[in-house]
Amino acid sequence: MNAVEHLQGRTTGAWPIAYEALGDPAHPAIVLIMGLGLQLVAWPDSFCQALVTGGYRVVRFDNRDCGLSARAPAYGRFGLFRTIAASVLKLPVPSPYTLDDMAQDTLAVIDALQIQRAHIVGVSMGGMIGQVLAAKHPQRVQSLVSIMSTSGHPRLQQPALSVRRVVVGRPANPADLESVIDHQVRIVRAIGSRVHLESEPGLRERVGRGIRRAYEPAGLTRQVMAIIASGDRRPLLKCITAPTLVIHGRDDPLVPLPGGQDTADHIPGAKLLVVDGMGHDLSPALLPTLSQAILNHCNAF
Repeated sequence: MNAVEHLQGRTTGAWPIAYEALGDPAHPAIVLIMGLGLQLVAWPDSFCQALVTGGYRVVRFDNRDCGLSARAPAYGRFGLFRTIAASVLKLPVPSPYTLDDMAQDTLAVIDALQIQRAHIVGVSMGGMIGQVLAAKHPQRVQSLVSIMSTSGHPRLQQPALSVRRVVVGRPANPADLESVIDHQVRIVRAIGSRVHLESEPGLRERVGRGIRRAYEPAGLTRQVMAIIASGDRRPLLKCITAPTLVIHGRDDPLVPLPGGQDTADHIPGAKLLVVDGMGHDLSPALLPTLSQAILNHCNAF
């Protein structure tokens, strides 16, 4: 990647977090928070370069329980079931950590890079983490972009059963690299953009890059538990003061559009950008649209 800086590191403390910083350290920072089970390499290099070229220092990192960052201890065979049951019964929800803890991880990264304030951009679960960060640490957030995320409202439209079956499925042979790649490709095809389809070779290469770097399916389960344990964020969203842009695909099968609309409705002054043909992915065809929307938003603040 052509950048003034390509810095890699890990934060110190109880939860070491792996990160990369790209671009000029003197430029304002955009911090990218990835979604459920996905690593920092899931932010396409071309997308990051567009933001660097736009005048920003770009930071991307692996959430805890993912990539090269720290792993949580195993939480029992039926940990996810207990978390779901407690949530449904409105009991205290057990979880090894919450979105609040993951927001603290984000702070640890920007502290390690000596960044005082940053533009926060999060996709899916990363958008949820960004929402928590903006609400609870407003002095560190210059602006917020929440992409293909939601408010945590329990009565919002849910994904179709056919989509859920693919997402919660398992590879035919978890010990075989090609089988794992096949499974991940099926998930992307089930939840991704239907109009702006990525080529099969390109998709397999992108998916394989992440799996070869690190693969921790149990970590994804614990991240799901963190989302469930964090509950409804609507009261928290009303506390966000950072200028906010909500981006959502009109055709998102995993987090349907009402999730983005509800997020924008509860953040004071938030703007909503609905992208036609966009599903629950960062389709290469849509990267110029997304990067330009983010640059326009950040440039305004």
